[in-house]
Amino acid sequence: MKTFSALFFAILSEVIATSALKYSQGFTKPIPSVIVAVGYGLSFYLLSIALKSMPIGVAYAIWSGVGLILTVIAGMILWKETLDWARVIGIALILAGIVFINVFSRAPSH
Repeated sequence: MKTFSALFFAILSEVIATSALKYSQGFTKPIPSVIVAVGYGLSFYLLSIALKSMPIGVAYAIWSGVGLILTVIAGMILWKETLDWARVIGIALILAGIVFINVFSRAPSH
């Protein structure tokens, strides 16, 4: 499996699992709870595949940044969550931090 394909499906699995986590209502609903366990398991497995040929910082930055954006979109679509200025700025700062570290860090990647 190609590195970016594995990473893409890791992100997708994580977003599905996180969305199912809300539906699980504290793991009291069986089907969403199973989706959570399978989704996170698959996500971490696929992330580990991507890490075979990708630096962990870059892979994790992409995984968490894209996952964050897609999870916010899922919240807006599935639960009609709204974005106020504080959420938008907070999300932008998180994404900026991820990008900043990965673009400007001089730490060696082994």
